Amino acid sequence: MLALHCTNIHLLGISTTHGNASSNHTAINAARCLFSFGAPKHLRVYPGATQPLLLEAKHDPEIHGEDGLGGVEGLPAPDDPGVLAFFETNKDGGHVRALDGMVKCIKQAWRKGDGHKVSVISSGPMTNIALFVSVYPDLLDAVEEFVFMGGAVGLGNRSSVAEYNILCDPHSAQIVLNVPVKKTMIPLNVTHTAIVTKRIHSQLLSSTFVSESGDHVLPVPSTQLRHTLSTLIGFFAASYKSTFGFNDGPPLHDALTVAYVSNPDLFKTARHRVDIELTGTHSVGQTVVDIWKYRTCDGTWGRNGRNCLVAESLDVNGFFGLLLDAISSCDEVSPLNQSIGAPLIYSG
Repeated sequence: MLALHCTNIHLLGISTTHGNASSNHTAINAARCLFSFGAPKHLRVYPGATQPLLLEAKHDPEIHGEDGLGGVEGLPAPDDPGVLAFFETNKDGGHVRALDGMVKCIKQAWRKGDGHKVSVISSGPMTNIALFVSVYPDLLDAVEEFVFMGGAVGLGNRSSVAEYNILCDPHSAQIVLNVPVKKTMIPLNVTHTAIVTKRIHSQLLSSTFVSESGDHVLPVPSTQLRHTLSTLIGFFAASYKSTFGFNDGPPLHDALTVAYVSNPDLFKTARHRVDIELTGTHSVGQTVVDIWKYRTCDGTWGRNGRNCLVAESLDVNGFFGLLLDAISSCDEVSPLNQSIGAPLIYSG
């Protein structure tokens, strides 16, 4: 939604992969969201990797529900024709897959140097991206930057030291970190500051909400879209409270990648050498950030260089202002708000 409704971002397409849920679920969920957020009809979802490069696939229903969109109300059914239209099919009727879709979109944007470079955003395991950079190294010139939500400096969330997206496919993450293109990492240390407090949740529900205190009842959602977004936040909040002890609200991890591409000035970053622990008995998937510059590096972004910008802090109010503006923009075009007589069901 944020990528669609930031005026300085032109979304080219979406590839999906294994991660919070199976790749079958994540692909159809992406299409359901594109439909619900009023995406242009030409956009496509390209289903990608069903498993990591080497490890067994894992999913996280405890945090995200069995289908990856636990508790969400109001999205169209998976077999809705408007949803299925966001998939591109081959001549044999099968879906065009992630690698083919990524290459097509990037080539069309780049036009052999006569067009524009592309930012590639990752909010899940980086399997599709690792395959892309390995099979199409000639297209790296077309990539401005790889931006990924993942990793952390000195903490983890689904192991003692590893963040979940990296833990799902650490080998792919290392492949991407090795390419000689700028990378930016949005780690848990920063995403854990983007908390959807009760005040933010209230503003999400109603653009006219005003309160002088944090002690209030959540307002009734002013549109069906806002109700749907609220149900997602509500389920996630309950999961993060019970699992991680986040009592003030859940962190909004993945949208920060899009916010960075739209407005990097919201973030403070520092350039470091980042590698992934691939063999440790207790530390597989840990992002090893050389903040003290122990490793001798050259000036490149590649295998021997300080290969990654690491976000250190966030203008939290600025980020939520961007997000709330995008919701207001989405409100104007979302098909969820255009269903005649659609009930606004809310359980606060």
